[in-house]
Amino acid sequence: MIKRTVICLLLAAGSYKAVAQSKWTKLHEGLVFADAPFKNCHASTIVEAKTGELLLACFGGSQEGKNDVVIWAGKINAEGKVAPVQVADGKGKDSTQFPCWNPVLLKKKDGQMVLFYKIGPNPREWWGMYKTSNDEGATWSAATRLPDGILGPIKNKAVQLKNGTILCPSSVELANGHWKVLMEQTDADFKKWISTPVDTASKFDVIQPSVLFYGGRKLQILCRSKQGTVVQAWSKNNGKAWSALAKTTLLNPNSGTDAVTLKNGKQLIVYNPDVPGKDWWNGRANLRVAISSDGQKWEDIMELEHGTKEEYSYPAIIQTKDGLVHITYTYDRKNIKYVVIKEG
Repeated sequence: MIKRTVICLLLAAGSYKAVAQSKWTKLHEGLVFADAPFKNCHASTIVEAKTGELLLACFGGSQEGKNDVVIWAGKINAEGKVAPVQVADGKGKDSTQFPCWNPVLLKKKDGQMVLFYKIGPNPREWWGMYKTSNDEGATWSAATRLPDGILGPIKNKAVQLKNGTILCPSSVELANGHWKVLMEQTDADFKKWISTPVDTASKFDVIQPSVLFYGGRKLQILCRSKQGTVVQAWSKNNGKAWSALAKTTLLNPNSGTDAVTLKNGKQLIVYNPDVPGKDWWNGRANLRVAISSDGQKWEDIMELEHGTKEEYSYPAIIQTKDGLVHITYTYDRKNIKYVVIKEG
């Protein structure tokens, strides 16, 4: 693993800004696929198995949205590499092939692994699917379609509350171009589902929320938006009801983020620090990590990428039992990059 000094001068909104000396260090960084069986990949997700190993999944094929795009998964080995195996495809009952989208891995409290993903011609018409594994992702069950109107976690990880309830941060992209965020709740066996819209009157276009914890029943979601910033909402009752959506201080160029609550109660987010451009894929060449104690004031602690026209996007972030923080993200659509960081 490679130890490097944290970069403490970051590019923001076209100009440099000084950042306080960070106590975070980078322990490892590298591309996970040495000889991938696909040309294009995106939307990685990671989870820690009971053994402490990390399981990674993403979608891959000739190009996003093409019918040959399927879900690939594999364990991250000691060198940070993954030998991907196809674990799900987009075949319907009549053998019609659709593209797969946005896998999301979850380890339930009982140890069972769950793989959520979407199938469909596009994000306006896709539907939710899931598979389960009782052997740390070595084998997977047959695919099950989620109930009509339920999509499961759209990009970022589902979370399981102390009472066993699973929250799936979800969203819809409507045919009229408007985006809406939802919080789906289900029991541990996925038998009963409740979908709660977040601020239906809002003019924000938001998707792909992540969930953060603040003690008691207080939660925060952070969402991708078309409006140039990461957008937030708050819940005081474990996601049963939500506040109005509001801007954060974090920039967002209409690109996915991911966030995690650390064991010490602080929050981390991985995001692209830029504003929307002419095309939806603009502004994804820089990628940073920021930290907050209260979800309101954020401070950049690390620059993961500083490019020009490349795409470094769709991060996933978790903290493992040993306290290390693991991040994966799309590396110019050609690979997935894996980074390990620690505080101190």
